[in-house]
Amino acid sequence: MERSLAARPSTWSLDSLWRPFDVIGGLARSCFLLIARRRRLRTAFLVVLVALPLLAGGWLLLRKSSFVAVEHVRVSGLHGPQARAIETALDGAARGMSTLDVRTGALRAAVASFPVVRTVRAIPSFPHGLRIEVLEQLPVAALTVDGTRTAVAADGVVLGPALLSGALPAIAGYHEALVGARVQGPNVLAAVAVLGAAPMPLRRALARVYTGPDGLTVAFRSGLLAYFGDGARPHAKWLSLARILADPSSAGASYIDVRLPERPAAGFPAGDAPSSDGADSSAGQSSTPESTVAALAAGLSADTSGGSTAASGAAPASGSTSTAEASSTTAPEATAPAAPVESTSTSGAETPSATSESGG
Repeated sequence: MERSLAARPSTWSLDSLWRPFDVIGGLARSCFLLIARRRRLRTAFLVVLVALPLLAGGWLLLRKSSFVAVEHVRVSGLHGPQARAIETALDGAARGMSTLDVRTGALRAAVASFPVVRTVRAIPSFPHGLRIEVLEQLPVAALTVDGTRTAVAADGVVLGPALLSGALPAIAGYHEALVGARVQGPNVLAAVAVLGAAPMPLRRALARVYTGPDGLTVAFRSGLLAYFGDGARPHAKWLSLARILADPSSAGASYIDVRLPERPAAGFPAGDAPSSDGADSSAGQSSTPESTVAALAAGLSADTSGGSTAASGAAPASGSTSTAEASSTTAPEATAPAAPVESTSTSGAETPSATSESGG
């Protein structure tokens, strides 16, 4: 056995490693001989050798020259109190560039101290213009941890107290996060994700989000409650909620349950259920100037276009039955359908307790 192995010829040798280099060397020698024998090729080769360094040096000089220096900077996509400071930082960084040498990394570094800036995009306009598009992550909630409040974006990034405002809904947490870092806790992350998906006409009416007996609960400033259950399918739940609010039959509701967005339900306080005849469905509310739900629906109709307005028409959503045709129940509470509705059996408006808040 040992003899047969020793007698077997080697499949590779040191010479085989040099064969590719020999081939390349042979091609180079052939090209050189061809150029040397022909005068025109020799002249063209020499011209290329001289021109390449000159062209490369000229390009480098042009990129840094004042002929293409950035002189006009236009920044778009900024909102909020830090807009002016961010624009100043980007303008200062862009002034040291040219339209042939735009360094996006330098622009990002200039606004790295502003967590509200997610990313920037620079579009040069030859010879002296530069347009900078800023993509922001705006605050959607005010997080409170041990008495300290800070603004939080929809993706959970902490934006700092500088972006706090009275219009932000409140959420509670247990883990303090640094500015620029993400918040901790599944409940807090679910809450900010739900708030980030909220339609703009409704964001101004939100007071706080907490975890209660019915799961994730959104409380409006007026006292209306919306039961989301969890953070899954937030867009579908907000759409279902908006349709309920835009339906006149939901006026006077104390809570709206959208845990199943295909089957939302509206609950009414005792004695305030909608009447069985659709013509006088709002007669029982004549003593109040304007119900909370009706005001929210009016704001939704005024601030949205096309699709939202169509969704807020007199006809309920597809497959639904109007309150006037649904039933003539005399129970303390009834449901106001804007889609296939589940009946509720609880009486009175459900109100959150201070001990039911949970920030994760």
